[in-house]
Amino acid sequence: MKKILLFLVGIALSLHLLSAQNEQRKFISSGFDKKGVTIQTSDGAYRITYYSKNIVETTFIPKGENKNENSHAVVLEPREISFSSSENQETVLLNSEGITVSIDKAPFKINYFYKNRPLISEKAGYIKTDSLEIIEFNLNPTEVLYGGGARALGMNRRGHRLKLYNRAHYGYETRSELMNYTLPVVLSSNLYAIHFDNAPIGYLDLDSKKNNTLSYQTISGRKTYQVIAGNNWDEITDHYTSLTGRQPLPPRWVFGNFSSRFGYHSEKEVRETVRKFAEDSIPLDAVVIDIYWFGKDIQGHMGNLEFLKDSFPTPQLMMRDFQKKNIKTILVTEPFILTSSKKWKEASENGFLGKDSSGKPLVYDFYFGNTGLVDIFSPKAADWFWKLYKELTEMGVQGWWGDLGEPEVHPSAMVHETGTADEVHNIYGHQWAKMIYDGYRRDFPDQRPFILMRAGYSGSQRFGLIPWSGDVSRSWGGLQSQPEIALQMGMQGLAYMHSDLGGFGGGEKFDPELYTRWLQYGVFQPVFRPHAQEHIAPEPVFHDEKTKTLARKSIELRYALLPYNYTLAFENSRSGQPFMKPLFFEEPANESLFNRADSYYWGENFLVRPILHPGVKTIELQFPDKNNWFDFYTDQLYEKGKSYPIPVLEDHIPVFVRGGAFIPMAKPMQHTEDYKFNDLLVHYYFDPETKTSDALVFNDDGKNPESIEKGLYEIIHLKSTVKKTILEIDVYCTPSKSLSVTDKKIELILHNLAKPKKVKRFPFTSDEVKKITRIPLVLKGSDKQTIRIKM
Repeated sequence: MKKILLFLVGIALSLHLLSAQNEQRKFISSGFDKKGVTIQTSDGAYRITYYSKNIVETTFIPKGENKNENSHAVVLEPREISFSSSENQETVLLNSEGITVSIDKAPFKINYFYKNRPLISEKAGYIKTDSLEIIEFNLNPTEVLYGGGARALGMNRRGHRLKLYNRAHYGYETRSELMNYTLPVVLSSNLYAIHFDNAPIGYLDLDSKKNNTLSYQTISGRKTYQVIAGNNWDEITDHYTSLTGRQPLPPRWVFGNFSSRFGYHSEKEVRETVRKFAEDSIPLDAVVIDIYWFGKDIQGHMGNLEFLKDSFPTPQLMMRDFQKKNIKTILVTEPFILTSSKKWKEASENGFLGKDSSGKPLVYDFYFGNTGLVDIFSPKAADWFWKLYKELTEMGVQGWWGDLGEPEVHPSAMVHETGTADEVHNIYGHQWAKMIYDGYRRDFPDQRPFILMRAGYSGSQRFGLIPWSGDVSRSWGGLQSQPEIALQMGMQGLAYMHSDLGGFGGGEKFDPELYTRWLQYGVFQPVFRPHAQEHIAPEPVFHDEKTKTLARKSIELRYALLPYNYTLAFENSRSGQPFMKPLFFEEPANESLFNRADSYYWGENFLVRPILHPGVKTIELQFPDKNNWFDFYTDQLYEKGKSYPIPVLEDHIPVFVRGGAFIPMAKPMQHTEDYKFNDLLVHYYFDPETKTSDALVFNDDGKNPESIEKGLYEIIHLKSTVKKTILEIDVYCTPSKSLSVTDKKIELILHNLAKPKKVKRFPFTSDEVKKITRIPLVLKGSDKQTIRIKM
């Protein structure tokens, strides 16, 4: 143990991590238990607790205060793990197979290591000023920092002081320092994360003073943070989402195409739009109805929360008719109850709204009118609010859009049942999503909720919250910021972050190139949802034939990729892995990738390069160095680690497939309800340098919220093995005993493989020019099919 202590101290010294903490803080005593240690100091107590060997929580409780156990983010329970503890005159040590915590007694200081690798250490530790409570840390001079929620700042956020206050930014483009969804989490290129487990507003200072200091600054609340570490980025994502919760599988139709705008003024307009999609043979799964469903005008009606009969005379029939056509209806709602709305009297008289200091509803003006705000933290108010959702769900609504949930205007003087506005502001959307999620589990247990919201908190993903990037400018600048926002949020547990395809606000003239490129990018983002202000239609059916044709091609590809994308959703629900991954996920030591957001991985096997500027004819692309890559559209081979000029065509963005990858695809469909898992295309990209590869394809009914927990699913397994002149591909299905299993037709399409010499037991056809071989096969139950190909 003494050797370990000396070794760790030596590392810390070499990296200049021994800046003294608050020199007034004196060590008094330590008390070990099976989950960690409690350290008494002159000004309070530290409680250090293991959640796992990869997650350690530290809480400081100042003298005179009690420990606040109320976490809104964490769902994991601390557990007894195997760690050793020791103490000598200089140091207290907790040593595990993962994170080790070393506490220096004088000057007092806490250091964190992962497998003997230094992570971070407290600097001045806890400090209290007149206006803020601060926890301060030392940073390595070279590490790159990510996190803080949704921002447009560049991937490396070091050097910024980030406000933690959810606030909309209308019409942003390439830069936005503060947006709808802030998060108190920091991730480092040194492969660790820190989550500050506290709801009130504040700041994350990521070394803005250039003195190698990270600090969390808040107005009040818990002095608690968790350090998360792993061997690679996938592990960090896995551990962080085990701590804060995993995203449940959404309904499968979420991976289809949405018709959405601000907004449809009438039932007639909605019906006509849906009809045009069918007429133009453009796949569609959902229609989103914005604020005009409850009011004729933008202002004065928010809070009615019932269909306006003049404009929507038969809403129940409309939704039933859409459902017969496999189209889901989604309604927008907001938490604001205007004094001019039909629900004002009921909400104000029953105490359902946020209050002023005298206990009366706090009323104020904002863009949509004179308003109060639902006190989502009051159980009786939440019950009242949920009943409105329940009634509309029973009418036929199948998805919910929670808008303005930052909340958009939230006076500091407002008092909620559990705290002041500033204490609960950042968890308002989180609590709202929880209310809907819990309501579905209680009253509609057979349905998966769709909850689209633009604001939330750490762990909101566990309520099925699907965030979007707010009111982005309808401009090339607006498009350019979108990959960064989605990549950052995926790293922070919110893997379904996406954008209003085509851009939302501004732009007086339609730019067909911008619209086309945004939709092409949208194929490879988690949710495909064009949405915009109505003066330029966001739906492709209202545009010229060329634009419509290009949009149809993108949407059809989106549907063709349904088995691949739905499998990504399954993997995200198990391990928190994002759909969109930064390039440095695979090369964590490659510093040239630390600030890259212009290319990304879509799952494990696609490399995507969006076109983010007008008039681009060629791009230069440096290919990752682990595998060779194939152009998804032409099959051209690109060697790993090399840079190539890539021609850019108008009908797609550059997309590449990893050598050795399996890509499952579906046959054409108009709705996800038409999807046939029993009749798949599986593309395999043969690369003799990739000796083995494997993949799985997940399937369930797309509806049951407990399909995974109850084993109501099946998985097709695919594995390739290359041995000199022999390629073997194994295919088999592992169905649940609860499902009735049917035979599965699979057409195996082998790319980069000219006519084989022999395929044992299977017929095949080959195109020697295109170097494609097709092998049809049938899976019966769980029987394995082995295709042995002599090349």
